[in-house]
Amino acid sequence: MGTVMHTRLLAAVFLLFAAACADDGQAEGEPPAGTAAPSATDASAPDGRDAVKAFVGARIFDGTGAPLIEDGVVVVRGGVISEVGMAGDVSPPPDAEVIELDGRFLLPGFINAHGHVNPGGDRSDIGEQLEIYAHYGVTTVLSLGDEAEAPREERWSPDLGRARLFVSGPSLSPSAPAEAESEVERVIEMGADWVKMHVNAGGGRDTYPAVIAAARERMMPVAIHIEELEDARGVLEAGVSLLGHSVRDLPVDDHLIEEMLARDVCLVPTLTRELSTFVYAERPDFFDDPFFLERSAPDHLDEFLTPQRQAQAESESAQYWRDQLPLALDNMVRLHEAGVGIAMGTDSGPPGRFQGYFEHVEMEMMVDGGMSPEAVLVSSTGEAARCIGLEGILGTVEPGVWGDFVVLDADPREDILNTREIHSVWTAGNQVR
Repeated sequence: MGTVMHTRLLAAVFLLFAAACADDGQAEGEPPAGTAAPSATDASAPDGRDAVKAFVGARIFDGTGAPLIEDGVVVVRGGVISEVGMAGDVSPPPDAEVIELDGRFLLPGFINAHGHVNPGGDRSDIGEQLEIYAHYGVTTVLSLGDEAEAPREERWSPDLGRARLFVSGPSLSPSAPAEAESEVERVIEMGADWVKMHVNAGGGRDTYPAVIAAARERMMPVAIHIEELEDARGVLEAGVSLLGHSVRDLPVDDHLIEEMLARDVCLVPTLTRELSTFVYAERPDFFDDPFFLERSAPDHLDEFLTPQRQAQAESESAQYWRDQLPLALDNMVRLHEAGVGIAMGTDSGPPGRFQGYFEHVEMEMMVDGGMSPEAVLVSSTGEAARCIGLEGILGTVEPGVWGDFVVLDADPREDILNTREIHSVWTAGNQVR
């Protein structure tokens, strides 16, 4: 059984477990840790379990690519969607709190399939980082390459009030293949959901087969940072679960496409990662964007405008990423058009890669690169959930899926910038913005 399929099954088992806890108020155990499906403790607040909410008068984009549901109703019970449909087919339960949306657009909360949540970015508090992500409608984050210290107990709580967090632990870099098993065991003991490593000219090329093999033996999904076509081919053959970043050195070829389709492996483009390497050569326009200044901007933006930072943004390395960005965009679109899964991800979290705001910039760049707004919305919701092993659990507006929503005042299918017209954000049916 493949690692991603394994995590989907574990996630489904957990959802049944959580539903049972919502019914009887008791937890008799926990699903296993060390998977993309989180372990969780019994949710402690009975009010959250019993809460019923009905979102009415919505135009529902369900995250699957299906046609919009006009005048829709979504019922959330205990944090999980129980009914979805048109107003004539679904009625609010008598005990429901009714939220009138008056024709606004309701869609799944955005999923960042490659972010970073850790004490080393622009903010030291992990809880605040998760609140900032949620403020911008990013309700789930897969943090790839950080210490595996996550508030695991709240992930499936019906009282969740910020973004859900999944972690990989630190990016592995064994010095020899013989060290791979102990390195994988180390992150499993830390409570990681994924295994992560870098493979590029700087290292990892002689050890990634052993790392992937050790992870697969332990039913752990593996995400690998790649930059070049040859490395992408190699990690695919070895059994990688997710390609982090774009292929930037050469156009993707039919062989890579065929292998990605055959193995059902997705790519996370992280276009804003490239942007962050060179954008601070001058004062970015977004430093004056009120949407950025709401929560994403740190207190001291001048730190990004120093001569040292500007010199770094004009360096040979930064120029390389600027020059390769068009190819990364072309490769993303070619993979998408061939049917390969594309999951929205940003690499946000390190200094200058601003959590919450950069996810909206990423979606804009994906559209500018050639994907349609609707395709980008799917890549940021249902497809992202599928790519990280949480299909049917997160990322769509369907019965049995957790009630994480973004409500917008304007249609994002017409203009992707309308994702910034946020009316409200909800996690497990709880309003967080």
